[in-house]
Formats: sequence, structure tokens, C-alpha cells
Amino acid sequence: MRPSRPATDRSGCRCDGVEWLTPSFRHVTLVAPDLHEFGDDGLDQRIKLLFPDRPGQLDDLDRYGRYGRYGRWRDAPAEERPMLRTYTVRRVRARECEVDVVLVDHESAHGEPGPAVRWLRAAEPGDEIILVGPDARSPDRHQGIDFRPGGATRLLLGGDETAAPAIAGTLEFLAGRLDVTARAFVEVPDLADRLPVDVPATARLHWLARGALSHGDLLGPAVCAWLDGHAGLLDAVRAGGGQPLDDVDVDPELLWDSPDSIGEAFYAWMAGEAAAIKSLRRAVVTDRGVDRGQVAFMGYWRRGQAERN
Repeated sequence: MRPSRPATDRSGCRCDGVEWLTPSFRHVTLVAPDLHEFGDDGLDQRIKLLFPDRPGQLDDLDRYGRYGRYGRWRDAPAEERPMLRTYTVRRVRARECEVDVVLVDHESAHGEPGPAVRWLRAAEPGDEIILVGPDARSPDRHQGIDFRPGGATRLLLGGDETAAPAIAGTLEFLAGRLDVTARAFVEVPDLADRLPVDVPATARLHWLARGALSHGDLLGPAVCAWLDGHAGLLDAVRAGGGQPLDDVDVDPELLWDSPDSIGEAFYAWMAGEAAAIKSLRRAVVTDRGVDRGQVAFMGYWRRGQAERN
């Protein structure tokens, strides 16, 4: 029997262009011959990028592993691995063997750029990087997609700048779905950070400029105000009985609550800084009683902490 293809494994890509979109967002186009087989299911499809922090580091991975350079990365000693970060696909042009990714350019909590931002700021056409993403030929190519609304026809999306590409892609995916309405709130550092999005006629997208406020200070109230303004919908999606929530400590633990929708009336998707999403989860599920099976909450990043490899 022919072995099934892995859902995610890629060889090296090269950067074909870096473009400033806004003060906080850069658009990167990656190219490689095998990207004609890259999965293109859209929505909030997650990928991983491996950033070299010294010359030749990606080539050194060839000493390890048995399948693909991602497999070699996993088998390499931790001190020899390039930095790994998770992003969302913005667009795929399989025929041209191109994948677009939008990255946030920001300082760390200590005022210094991390390895991904250092690579991004210095990136030039021809620079190498490893892209790990879905293989269109694999039966597991849907791994990495957490937007699962089922038959829900009223959608609510919310996130900070790290979730902006996923929300943009999801809204564009809904084009032509006249039976589905969507409301989206995206908190960004400044109104100048509004990304270009083809918002369908049945959706509305609100950009919230955070300025000097903390992450989530605008997103949480905006989402809760929308829910409170739709009392009839809230009554329809309230869970019967209590819904105990695990008290996730977002410093050592990952906040990732991504159910398949269990209803047809409503589905919500929330992602961003983990502590802010934890607070929003409590406000939506505990305070307002929205059924946990109809909302996804994902801590995309932790304040002051790098992504764990």
C-alpha cells in the first residue's frame, strides 16, 4: 500500500519580494518549485516559517532527519535549530508556485526585535527560508484550520494584529455566501494599519486603533457590546446549566479552545494575545453564557514570551 502523504512538510523557499503594507505589516512572497502542490483551503490556515539566524544554518539541517527539512529541523539538537514562528497564509497562487504571507513588524516586550522581525527587516529577494504548510495531495491537508462554523449563518470574528491576516482571509472566503452574515473586529496599533481586505457585502469589518492602550483593551469591549446588543441571539445560543472553564495559566500553557460548531445559529472565532483572549473567553462564556461549542478561542502569542519550538 502506498503510504499517505504527510499533511505538512516543505523544502526551502526563497523570498521573492517584501513590501510594506502599513506601518506594522509587511507582505512577503515566497516561491519554490513544489509550491504548486501547496494546499489552498484559505480561511485561517496556519503555516510555520523557519528563520535562519546565521549563514548556512538551513543547509546544516541536511545532517538530520529522514523526510523533508522540517523533519530534519525536528530531529536537530535544539541549539542548532533555526527559529520557528507560526503565521497565517494570506494568498496562494499554486500555478505560479507562490505563497503570500503577511507578517507583523513589532518590537518585543523589551524593545528589541525578535529573530523573525530581524529577518523580515533585512529580507531581500533571494533570501532562503523554510515554509511548512499543507500538501494539497494529503488527506490531512485541512490541519491548521480552526475556523469551523459548521452550518452557522451568523458569524462573529475578533482578534488583534496577529489575527488580522486570518480574519481577512476568512472574510474573503465568505464572498458569495449570501446566506451568511459576519461581523469582525480587529484591534491594531494604529488606524494606518488597516489592511486591504475584499469585504463581502454581507459582512462588516471594524478596525480598532489601540494606540497606547494594552492588547485587548478595545477588542474585548467591542465584542461584548456587539453581543449585548443582540439579546435575541444571545438567548438562542446560551448553554443550559453551568460551563466551568479551566483556569489556563497562559504563561506556561497554551490557550487553544477550537471546537467544531454544534449549532446552526451562531459561531464566533477569537484569536490574539493569550491573556486578552483568556479574559474575552470568560466574558463571553461565563458572563454571557454563550455555548462553548460555538466559539473558538486561541492564544496566538504570549506577551513577553517567544513561541516555543
